[in-house]
Amino acid sequence: MTAGRESTRQRIINVAARLLGESGPAAVTTRAVAQAAALQPPAIYRLFEDKDALLDAVAEHVFAAYVAGKQQALQHDDPIAELRAGWETNIGFALANPGVYSLLTDVSRGARSPAFRAGTQVLRDKVHRIAEAGRLRVSERRAVEMIQAAGTGAILTLLATAPAERDTSLTDAVYDAVVRAILTDAPVLDPADTTAAVVAFRTVVPRLGALTEAERTLLNQWLDRAAG
Repeated sequence: MTAGRESTRQRIINVAARLLGESGPAAVTTRAVAQAAALQPPAIYRLFEDKDALLDAVAEHVFAAYVAGKQQALQHDDPIAELRAGWETNIGFALANPGVYSLLTDVSRGARSPAFRAGTQVLRDKVHRIAEAGRLRVSERRAVEMIQAAGTGAILTLLATAPAERDTSLTDAVYDAVVRAILTDAPVLDPADTTAAVVAFRTVVPRLGALTEAERTLLNQWLDRAAG
């Protein structure tokens, strides 16, 4: 793509992102975007197949910038505090960008979004550090899925409520409930809590250089089964 075409494409995305933020996905029409960008509608179709392709590009642009900021953020010494900070940041982004969030919660869009996958990896990394600290009572995969499900549900509930009527303490209550379900009370492992021990041990398997790759794969399979 030439520099001129890329510049025009970015101008269209920026204008569409502004319209999306101000009035939601319905406002991002070809005519409205063309008018705001001082272009003729055919110019948009030369760069984007249709409105859905434009919305995909806008959602990716906004969310990619957000995820890049999360990736560059300093890690907390306490992985639990880091998880809480990430939760609050994600809630804040969704409430500030409801149009983008509604696009990303569309299963077909989220599944093909590199930025969405990068955001999930940021969460996986946070959960992995908690597992290394011996604080997970469920597998890393289950913890990630529970956090995502709880966060999405809480956000969609708030977005479906008029801003003046939203009870933002809902997200705190949901977070506390998830934490009780996935974390142990302390890093000291209870001998009876075999799942926490298994999950913590699994984080060191990649560093067991005395084992072959096949042996590490088999050990991971056993540990996954033991963790349920």
